[in-house]
Amino acid sequence: MLLEVSDGVATVTLNRPEARNALSSELLAALADVVGGVDTREDVDALILTGADPAFCAGLDLKELGRDGGPLKRGPDKGDGTVRATAQRARKGTMLPTSKPIIGAVNGVAVTGGLELALNCDFLVASERARFADTHARVGVHPLWGLTVLLPQAVGIRRAREMSATGNFVDAQTALEWGLVNHVVAHDDLLATAHKLASHLVSNDQPATRAILATYEEVSRVTGAEAWDVEARAAAEFQRGGVDPDDIERRRRDVVDRGRSQV
Repeated sequence: MLLEVSDGVATVTLNRPEARNALSSELLAALADVVGGVDTREDVDALILTGADPAFCAGLDLKELGRDGGPLKRGPDKGDGTVRATAQRARKGTMLPTSKPIIGAVNGVAVTGGLELALNCDFLVASERARFADTHARVGVHPLWGLTVLLPQAVGIRRAREMSATGNFVDAQTALEWGLVNHVVAHDDLLATAHKLASHLVSNDQPATRAILATYEEVSRVTGAEAWDVEARAAAEFQRGGVDPDDIERRRRDVVDRGRSQV
């Protein structure tokens, strides 16, 4: 596992390239430790998660799985280092224990558990070399990190069913058209693009950003009128912290200036 921190952004790199960054028990524990540690750092406001080329993540380490069951022998909530909720934000499948926004920079294949890992990010930038597949059924295991919840949210229930039932790969352009990823860029531009997006996150008001993302998280678990109630409660709770008119005016001017520069 590699960690680099610069300008408020932590870049976390899965570093088992010889195994296509397959998720062994050891790597899962290291991922939780690194991300959980970064969550406590005051000099980090956003994370980028990527893999050492040529893959993003090939899913669970099938050699370990075939030998002793690996993380599956314990289940999703017992001692494999992957499930650590934060007080500030209960993140989806809890593979990534942080309240801070995470950009997934998908540099190659993201398969099965690797697809789940990508889905646990807040949004995704994909290299033109990225490929996505759910091969749980082909391996003969069941998703346990939120795939049956998160994949339909991203691509719709019918496409999610097709991906899971066939195990077929989806290329980067199709993933963009389906809504699985936010951007597709040239491979050599992937990290630069992710860092540019992260710089926009860092320039935001951080308490507001995290509160809004936490609200998205909670709303995703309910439907209809209850979702509106969730937002109303979250807004009331956030506003109880007080609003400084001078800060609001300063931010308003920043927003206007930024908007003019982006036209």
